[in-house]
Amino acid sequence: MSERSDQERTEKPTPKRRTEARRKGNVAQSAEIPSTVVLLASLAAFFLAGPWMFDQMRAFTREVFQGMGTFPLDETSAPGLLAWVLGRAAWVLLPLMLAVCFGGVAANVAHVGFLVSKEALTPKFSKLNPLAGVKRLLTMKSLVELVKSLVKILTVGGIAAMQIRRELPDLPRLLEAGVGEILAVMGRASLGIGLYACMGLMLLAGLDYLFQRWRHEQDLRMTRQEVKDENRQMEGDPQVKSRIRRVQMDMGRRRMMQAVPEAAAVIANPEHLAIAVRYDAGRMAAPVVVAKGADRIAQRIKAVAREHGVPVVENKPLARTLYKSVDIGRPIPPDLYRAVAEVLAYVYRLKQG
Repeated sequence: MSERSDQERTEKPTPKRRTEARRKGNVAQSAEIPSTVVLLASLAAFFLAGPWMFDQMRAFTREVFQGMGTFPLDETSAPGLLAWVLGRAAWVLLPLMLAVCFGGVAANVAHVGFLVSKEALTPKFSKLNPLAGVKRLLTMKSLVELVKSLVKILTVGGIAAMQIRRELPDLPRLLEAGVGEILAVMGRASLGIGLYACMGLMLLAGLDYLFQRWRHEQDLRMTRQEVKDENRQMEGDPQVKSRIRRVQMDMGRRRMMQAVPEAAAVIANPEHLAIAVRYDAGRMAAPVVVAKGADRIAQRIKAVAREHGVPVVENKPLARTLYKSVDIGRPIPPDLYRAVAEVLAYVYRLKQG
């Protein structure tokens, strides 16, 4: 395989890469979903609270026009008048603002999850570079966004045109209607246009979300070298791990050799195996293997045993069985009690003699 193909992003992203991308705020999200949900929430607010908002706006307008000639307007009263106007306007628009805020937050949490990324919120002055901005305009991503915007405009425009065409037969009748009826017809038509537009935008938002998921997965793909480097970082350098294992084995072997002088006997295959067995009748229910080894380690165990006066008993079958079936620090199994007891009895007789 060529060097170029080795650098292609052919591997699926690892969990670590996904976690890092999410921490940086790089998630699969569609801007169309929050905008569509916000539009739906706004329509719901107008549908449910529209009459109340209209009454409040009418009362506010009446107060303004009735008191227009009586309001004292000077440097001291202007701030209070402005605060009163803004407060009344905010009160009228409160249902709409609550619906917009709740819809935007709920839409983002629903398809992205609760996420607060410091890196995404950190301002990046490199984005203010006009040359970088021009380059971003000429990318495939910008072309896709342009196509999406055109499709969205055509969809909403087509739906609006169809709804207006349906209302055209009723327009001549409005020439003789009152203001209330005209506003009612306009509100009904606007609500219908918004509702059908939302239905079309929901379809586009679903398709866009699938596309964003696919593109996000493609962006997170890794090369084989990146996967190897990540595994090396998570698991550690193989050479370092090998050295750590050697050190651990040396420490374990050293502790094992320190336990040989306390053994009651060393059961050996004359050349290849050696197993040190310790037994204290007052403390132990069964003999325990405190050291074992093969070849060079076996010779070392026997040498240490002889230095400290520990008997070395040759028993090939028993030595092979203990070496294969009993780990260091573990008691011997019950089926070997008799064989080991005979060895220990022999050793005790030697000591008494």
